[in-house]
Amino acid sequence: MKYELDLFGVIVPSLLLWCVVAYVLARIISKALAWAGLYRHVWHAALFDFSLYVSLVAGFVLVSKELVS
Repeated sequence: MKYELDLFGVIVPSLLLWCVVAYVLARIISKALAWAGLYRHVWHAALFDFSLYVSLVAGFVLVSKELVS
């Protein structure tokens, strides 16, 4: 995993990039689940959204680690 990325001359940690991408993707998935009405079967929607976000960040970090090394 490459730990730093150069974005237009600014060095940012790669984890920040993965967190932003995961947040956007989690919001899109959350809206799709709400539109489909699947939140009726979820006990705690906010906890579900948070776990979805954490899972996406972990998945992105794991995949990026495997791709770079």
